[in-house]
Amino acid sequence: MARRSQLRNHAEAALVKALLAWLRASRDPVRAARAALTLLDLAVPRLRAAAWRNFEIAMPELPRGERARLLEGCWTNLARVLAMVAQFPRIHAGNVGRFIRYEGLENYQRARARGRGVLVATAHLGNWEFSAFAHALMTEPMAVVVRPLDNPLLDALATRYRTLSGNRILGRGQHFLRPLLETLHAGGAVGILVDQNVTADRGVFVDFFGRKACVDSGLARLAYRTGAAVLLGYALWSDAEQRYVLHFEPEIPISGDALADTQAVHARLEAAIRRAPDQWLWIHRRWKTRPPGEPPLY
Repeated sequence: MARRSQLRNHAEAALVKALLAWLRASRDPVRAARAALTLLDLAVPRLRAAAWRNFEIAMPELPRGERARLLEGCWTNLARVLAMVAQFPRIHAGNVGRFIRYEGLENYQRARARGRGVLVATAHLGNWEFSAFAHALMTEPMAVVVRPLDNPLLDALATRYRTLSGNRILGRGQHFLRPLLETLHAGGAVGILVDQNVTADRGVFVDFFGRKACVDSGLARLAYRTGAAVLLGYALWSDAEQRYVLHFEPEIPISGDALADTQAVHARLEAAIRRAPDQWLWIHRRWKTRPPGEPPLY
């Protein structure tokens, strides 16, 4: 990776800080965030191209008009994520209920009561940032595994926002496994995003929307090793309620077969995405890594 210049790092950080301040001050932060994302869409056309290709891969039966609706939904959902993150400094235990409620909290509480720790498998579905943030305020803080951002100034800013509600960040890297295991051994909860493409040397191939997708099997292996419960958790926007619903699904049984267990997690994830396809991050090249001998899809 090429070394990043300090000028670039400071410029990016200043831009993001200005964006967050603008969204906080806006009377319609979602609309303002959507306008900013329109600029991103124009500046980085490969994102839109990836989404259209993903629709062909995952939902080939959809007519073009429906695919266009899903893409607009994807951008709108991302705008909601940005708008809500900007409000994190103003959200606390006394007002968080205005923005989100639970569905299936008993599944989390039952898993937590076992005392072996909880691995919350989540995805870029709905508001992945707000789900962990709000859970810390409504129930208890958790540890969240994230990939550190390339820009250290933006990484520090993201960490500050993510920890405002009491959560702890575990950055993917050389030393993240030990604190993760310590959290689980203490009976705590750890959230991990599981829907991103990984390289073939790091992952296994599972069926996802009818095509093979390369997936990190670490969550399944970790769950078997520690005895931690595995739940799918995600926060979906409800138009009817004008707030998010944080879903905790029933525990996913872990057999010790890493491939089968990883497939079980992604079968649940696919079903959740199909229930709200306009709230998934389609602009990611999810099926980039192919099994040996297969041609590229992008």
